[in-house]
Amino acid sequence: MAEEKKERVQTAANPGIDRREFFVKMGLGSMGIAAAGTAVFGYQFLSPNVLYEPSPVVNMGRPESYQPDSVTLDVDARIFVVHAKEGFFALNAVCTHLGCLTAWKPDLGIIACPCHGSKFNVLQAGKTPGEKIEGPAPKPLPWLKMSLSEEGELIVDRSEEIRPLQFVRV
Repeated sequence: MAEEKKERVQTAANPGIDRREFFVKMGLGSMGIAAAGTAVFGYQFLSPNVLYEPSPVVNMGRPESYQPDSVTLDVDARIFVVHAKEGFFALNAVCTHLGCLTAWKPDLGIIACPCHGSKFNVLQAGKTPGEKIEGPAPKPLPWLKMSLSEEGELIVDRSEEIRPLQFVRV
């Protein structure tokens, strides 16, 4: 009987490995790498993906700090606080056309979008504050919920829009 001997490939790094063993180890190694990649992507998919955003509730300070018939812009909160004869109210300062930050024009008594020319009423008699006067904006500026805190400070909730003409009286 002739004895069959496995022919082994001699290398300097790994002496005595044959061709079949080499391909088995390569295949198992490739499957292990693929399984590890699948586990990493599966873990990322199942882990929570949370956006940490600032609170929509903003403290606007004491009512005494606002002059009567004044319009004050808080750039960080993107809110106009208006002190009218009827009381206080808050308007969203973001234009309803393309989201630009609007600006108060005291000489005209309006809020205007510097980018696209939309104009909104604020203190003109006979018109609702925030109402669109002219320009491409499709809607008026939204009124935001405003209230007084227990400490007597004005609080604006940017996440809650309200019907116009709801004033906070101090």
